[in-house]
Amino acid sequence: MTIIESAHSEGFISEAIELAWADDVSFEEIKKRLGLSEPEVIDVMRRHMKPSSFRMWRKRVSGRKTKHRKLMLNSSESKAIELLDPDAEV
Repeated sequence: MTIIESAHSEGFISEAIELAWADDVSFEEIKKRLGLSEPEVIDVMRRHMKPSSFRMWRKRVSGRKTKHRKLMLNSSESKAIELLDPDAEV
């Protein structure tokens, strides 16, 4: 049993899994809401999902801009610059 599993209820684990699957919730938001870092979320998902479901989730979120606030902001900034000046190099 990991520290995460011993310190949190099934409801907490379920909420972590639900947030991790949500496309519009970043790892940073999960950290704010639940106090779990990205590696901890990955550990929860690995331990509480079937191996094939975990692999599908990892493939889905790896490099996904909406799961990484920094990537999401960089993308938004690029789009804003492009709208203001279509000829600008981003």
